[in-house]
Amino acid sequence: MSDDQTPAPTRRVQTHAASRPLFQLGQVVATPAVLAHLEKSAILPAALLSRHQHGDWGNVDSEDAMANDQAIQSGARLLSAYVLEYVVIWVITEAMGDDGKRASSCLLFPEEY
Repeated sequence: MSDDQTPAPTRRVQTHAASRPLFQLGQVVATPAVLAHLEKSAILPAALLSRHQHGDWGNVDSEDAMANDQAIQSGARLLSAYVLEYVVIWVITEAMGDDGKRASSCLLFPEEY
């Protein structure tokens, strides 16, 4: 590699290519700012939710990816991060409650957490 080239940043490789959803989303909510950004970018919130629900965690580090993979079985919280138009959007699905169901999933900016 010549000195004027920089390697591309490492990115988590998707481990799931699930043909069906891996978990339930519960009630879906989104912040107004994220909805405005998605509309401006002509991206449907359902597209991000589908990626999340099918195991495409987006741009998370390997530790978060492994935690998500384990959370599918354990019922713990799930976090995906997607970069759209140079902006990071998180999708968080809450841990399972006492009833064994996930109460909600939220689309938000990291600074809104």
